[in-house]
Amino acid sequence: MSIILMRHGKPDHHPGGRLPALAMEQWCEAYDMSRVEDAPPDRCRQVVSTADYIITSPLLRARSSLAKLDREPASIDELFSEVSLPVMRLGYPHLPAAFWLTVLRTLWLCGYAGSVESFQQAERRAALAATTLIEHSSKGNVLLVGHGIMNKLIARELRKAGWLAEKHASSRHWSTAIYHPPFIPSEIE
Repeated sequence: MSIILMRHGKPDHHPGGRLPALAMEQWCEAYDMSRVEDAPPDRCRQVVSTADYIITSPLLRARSSLAKLDREPASIDELFSEVSLPVMRLGYPHLPAAFWLTVLRTLWLCGYAGSVESFQQAERRAALAATTLIEHSSKGNVLLVGHGIMNKLIARELRKAGWLAEKHASSRHWSTAIYHPPFIPSEIE
């Protein structure tokens, strides 16, 4: 039994031009509604073929990634959704979306959340997500098709519970991280 964390493929959302921080809220909403445009690499197909139980985030880019792998989820759960970016009510300056993504995620990591889930709340959700994945691992190999930040937070919780990483979580599209149970079970199980 293992737990596989997979990040979704590359979304068909193409950031264009410059925009103010205020417009990032709509940018993120459009990103959340985007499907995956690229095909999964062979390694993903091989990894997915080992899964006995599949969970996905409800966000379209995760669900459409799983569809590209010709698999259906056993569970679609909001618990595994990506962490939202905070909103800044700035109508200027107009800068590339990549700049705002970096700034807003850095601010979030430093404690600014505004009206979205805080870093501490996301850590608690990741702990619950890791526990859920561990419980499902009694059914065999569990695959989660999820998102960059949340997968990394879940991976950290799995390591805290003694799970061993064959490959660590990455932010690359279609990346996979595989975790094996501890030799000596922890109290979280």
